[in-house]
Amino acid sequence: MQSSTASPLTDPPSDPIAALARARELVPRLAARAEAHDASGSFPVADFADLRAHGLMGLMAPTRLGGCGASFAGYAAVAAELAGAAGATALVFNMHAAVTGALAHTPDEVVRQLGAPESFFASRDRVLARAAAGALYAVAMSERGAGSRLSRISTAYRRSDGGFRITGSKAFVSAAGHADAYLVAARDAESAEPKVSYFLVPAGDGVRVEHTWDSMGMRATGSHDVHFDAEVPDDALVGGVEGLAVLLAQVMPQWLVASYAAVYIGVARSALHAGREHLRDRGLHTLPAVRSRMGRADAAVAAAELVVAEAARRVTEHPGEPETNRWVWRAKLTAGDTAAEVASSVLEAAGTSATRRGHPLERIYRDARCGALQPATSDVCADWLGVAALGGDPDDDAQVPRW
Repeated sequence: MQSSTASPLTDPPSDPIAALARARELVPRLAARAEAHDASGSFPVADFADLRAHGLMGLMAPTRLGGCGASFAGYAAVAAELAGAAGATALVFNMHAAVTGALAHTPDEVVRQLGAPESFFASRDRVLARAAAGALYAVAMSERGAGSRLSRISTAYRRSDGGFRITGSKAFVSAAGHADAYLVAARDAESAEPKVSYFLVPAGDGVRVEHTWDSMGMRATGSHDVHFDAEVPDDALVGGVEGLAVLLAQVMPQWLVASYAAVYIGVARSALHAGREHLRDRGLHTLPAVRSRMGRADAAVAAAELVVAEAARRVTEHPGEPETNRWVWRAKLTAGDTAAEVASSVLEAAGTSATRRGHPLERIYRDARCGALQPATSDVCADWLGVAALGGDPDDDAQVPRW
């Protein structure tokens, strides 16, 4: 079932600080539902009703369109807060923010330099206004056998009398069946080179969800396969220009890389909080070995938070600059690895009783383990950074294309 695009029940947050306060208000409600959604693998419909009602779906939309006008740093703060309550909910929210944030934050002059027609700006504003009114957007990029490497995808588009025909299948589409529209990466079927573009495809005719998601962690994201055989109008082409997907992934990778980092910082924090509660309840907090593990975990989370905060600051103030992009890849690597390592160590300190199904630490451990696996994976991030540290071009010097 698709989400409602009715107006939020409350006025939208007036600024990012107000948005963060709204997110914190929702933390107890999201946390209370997380276990049941994880156990059943069900999509957190009530969580997104709350996010909609509190005006957070328009977090990235500009204030002139009814949104909050948050920066990347503002998004990161909200996402980490949500993830501390329910990692899966925050991960879906991240995908929605990636669509709206990329549209809202690409400067008009840059879009014009890329060749976008003036009609693009009106269509972009309609998408962002719908988000402010409660619409939920999903990302359909990854494919079986290709992962998130845009140059290897097989989903294709062809020009038609009415616009474009999109055909193909996507995997790991969070919010599948609940989104109002999907940001679909597709390649030009008539081009010999991998000419990849983004299209915003509405849910409905030509979009079929196959329920395949039954994962170890992040079980409530509803990341099912989605099959497309859809006709879309000309203005569904994001940016109004074909072939921009790989270029944008290289030049401004924050929404494909670092946005995940904020989520896993929140998951790592939640491991500390759940561990503290369990250890004190069981009287284990007096053991030196336990205190040592918690101390190291606390330091690791604090360090990762600083890396992610610095990346978010740079993206907000200097998007697309080479040093900003290096921090983007550092943030994803650090957050993904830290979440997994901290959750594992805290679970070991808590003991066998915390591994039972239904225990918060057991769920958090499984969610945290997913951070290093999501694009770009920790190995890909480390290799990118290694090429850069050795003085090479990490986007072009690799034997296998990053995207």
